[in-house]
Amino acid sequence: MKKSNHKAIWAALVLWFFLLLNAGAEPLVPGATESQWHGYTRYNFSFKDYRCFIIQPKQALPSKPWVWRAKFPKYHDEIDQFLVGRGFHVAHIDCGAMLGSPKARDLWDEFYAYVTETAGLNQVVALEAVSRGGLYAYGWAARNPEKVSCIYADVPVLDFKSWPGGKGQGIGHPKEWKNLQKQYGFTEEQAMESKDIPLNKLAPLAKAGIPIMHVISPVDQVVPAEENSLILEKKYRALGGSVTILSNQEGKYSCKGHHFPLDDPERIANFIFDHTVLPPRGEE
Repeated sequence: MKKSNHKAIWAALVLWFFLLLNAGAEPLVPGATESQWHGYTRYNFSFKDYRCFIIQPKQALPSKPWVWRAKFPKYHDEIDQFLVGRGFHVAHIDCGAMLGSPKARDLWDEFYAYVTETAGLNQVVALEAVSRGGLYAYGWAARNPEKVSCIYADVPVLDFKSWPGGKGQGIGHPKEWKNLQKQYGFTEEQAMESKDIPLNKLAPLAKAGIPIMHVISPVDQVVPAEENSLILEKKYRALGGSVTILSNQEGKYSCKGHHFPLDDPERIANFIFDHTVLPPRGEE
């Protein structure tokens, strides 16, 4: 047999063995399809007819820690790249235009139960919230403080009168303001009087000792920090909670100051890692 033929046969056998070895491998979630995310496997699936995904690290940490992206999973995903590289999973469910309403929180409860049971993810999760994602993350965390390791938020909405209402300094979004009233079952008067906002739900988070970190933009006209994160900072500290507010300074701003490159994404990733993987609160 010629040497070249021998090499070809050997290569074919190796390929056959590899395919055989992986033929019975199950996806992380039943029925999921695979795609690539920065060199990692992303499992795409549907839950309750909503699009979802879980990103799997090459080597998961034994406790299977994970980050739950509330909205806009592509925005500033360099944070998640650091974490996946260190053994975290990342999960997301696209709740569409539900704006953190009670219906969205119910869906989050169901999704959490599904991914922890089916994919074996940890019972405690780190939450990441971008912009309107704050309505989802904080609404769910207030319901489930014992399930949250920490919260990182990027220019988050914490009062819907600020955005999409535009009833203060911000520019607002009339279409989404109407949608919010629909999602919550409010009239406009009821929306203006409602206490169902993240800024009013901080006590259970502080009691549970959940650390918080926010990045804000000093020139944000869409979600002004003065009506959102800076109010949270004052309230959370008064409740005895730990909160860090980082005012982003570097890079070019766009979208009326609401979008920008992060000064230090690794610092944020370290915050999430340290408060999720290290010993639980109260056990250091």
